[in-house]
Amino acid sequence: MERYRPTVPVPNTASTFEAHRDRLLRLAYGMLGEVSRAEDVVQDAYLRWDDVDPETVDDPDAYLSTIVTRLCLDELTSARAEREEYTGPWLPEPVVAEGARPDAEIEETSELSMALLVLLDELRPIERAVYVLRKAFDRPYAEIARHVDRTEAHCRKIAQRTRTRIDANGNSIDAPPAAHAELLTQFVDALEARDPEALTEVLAEDVTHLTDGGEVKEAAKRPIEGAERVQRFLLSISEKTGDDLRVRPAYVNGRPGLLAVQDDRVHSVWGLRVVNGQIQELYCVRNPEKLRHLDRSPIDERDRTPH
Repeated sequence: MERYRPTVPVPNTASTFEAHRDRLLRLAYGMLGEVSRAEDVVQDAYLRWDDVDPETVDDPDAYLSTIVTRLCLDELTSARAEREEYTGPWLPEPVVAEGARPDAEIEETSELSMALLVLLDELRPIERAVYVLRKAFDRPYAEIARHVDRTEAHCRKIAQRTRTRIDANGNSIDAPPAAHAELLTQFVDALEARDPEALTEVLAEDVTHLTDGGEVKEAAKRPIEGAERVQRFLLSISEKTGDDLRVRPAYVNGRPGLLAVQDDRVHSVWGLRVVNGQIQELYCVRNPEKLRHLDRSPIDERDRTPH
């Protein structure tokens, strides 16, 4: 988790903004759940920053966070209306890093797991902003109040109410990344072997599978619930794609997941939520519009091919 460290006054230059860009992108992504939209917000923030007199800014870190937060609040209002017209389940655009071990950059995204972002999408914009600023970035309430133009006391109430709501949905019992990695290996082995019993063993009885395919015709348009139905659905996909779909391990929002490649292009990204040693939720992002930001380089020797 990123800790808040006030900065000293510095000149209003492009280099100053660049020093904060990565953090601002993570902040915008946490609030919006969309990489492309977050990048647009940060670019808009840069244009506004470029017009500011540096002598009027005592703390660029806090100043830029305020700009990004308020831009995100505006974006969330319009995004909610768009998602009401969305085809099928809506999932966040995944942040993906390949490899078997997380590095520092990946760990910085672990506070914004797919499971958490799905829950955050159910919140009102102000609730989401306060929660992300406090939980993922550990900002003091006094600063959060300035960002969202509310009193400090009001922000505390919002944060408490939102934490209670998130915890009630089970996010607080999501397993650590290490448990994800072990279970993911079992999941892929069962899928590759097309073993229904082994696949059912790693799935919770009341597991839910969500596919965000947008307008992709073959994508499931509704959640699939229950271990028996989910394993049948997964095995049917494996049979249809055969050896054309190649899968490799990746970190999805800071937690172990899968990157599926077909014809040297990203086919889908898979994340999961683990509870009590089993997969409670599966998140499959299939919408090509949500995968454009990912590296589409050819697969390497770490790939795993279903048979």
